Amino acid sequence: MKPKALLAGLLVLVTGCSSTPKAEDYAKRTPEMDIREYLNGHVEAFGVIRDRAGMVTDQFHVVLKCDWNRNDGTLNEHFVYTDGRKQKRVWHLHMTDDHHFTGTAADVVGTGQGEQYGNAVNLKYTLRVPYKDDTIDLAMDDWMWRMDEHTVINHTEMHKYGLKVGDLFLTFKKK
Repeated sequence: MKPKALLAGLLVLVTGCSSTPKAEDYAKRTPEMDIREYLNGHVEAFGVIRDRAGMVTDQFHVVLKCDWNRNDGTLNEHFVYTDGRKQKRVWHLHMTDDHHFTGTAADVVGTGQGEQYGNAVNLKYTLRVPYKDDTIDLAMDDWMWRMDEHTVINHTEMHKYGLKVGDLFLTFKKK
C-alpha cells in the first residue's frame, strides 16, 4: 500500500470516528443555563491556563459584573493574575433568540457566535492576545456547563492554524 493512501485512510478513520459536540446535544440536561439569568449581577471565577503540553502557565481570579436590558447584556470582566498583572474585558452580548447569541469585545476579532441549550453554553470567537512583542489571533472554543444554582464549570480550547495551542479551565460562583 502506498504511504499516501495509508495516511489518507488513517485520517478518514480518525476523523470519521469522532464528532464535535454541539450545544443542542445538551438540550435535556439540567439545571438549565440561560446566560441572561446566570451572568446577571456579580459572579466570581478562578481559573488556570495550560499550554499545549498541559503545563499550567497562568493562574487568575476574575470578578464579573453583568447587566442585562432585555436581550442585550454587558459583561465587565476584571482579571488579576497570580503574578500581579491585571486585565479588563468588556463583552457586549446580544440574544438573537432564546438559544443563540452574539458577543463582541475590544480584543475579539469580529463577532463571536454562541448557543445555549439545557445546561450548556458554547461560544466560538477569535481572541487577539499579547504574544512576545506583538499579538496573535487564537480561535477560541468556549464551553460552560451549569452544575447547580451557583456553580458553572468552563473549559476553553485555544487553536492556531487548526492546532491546539492550549486551554483554560474556570470555575464560576454566582454571588
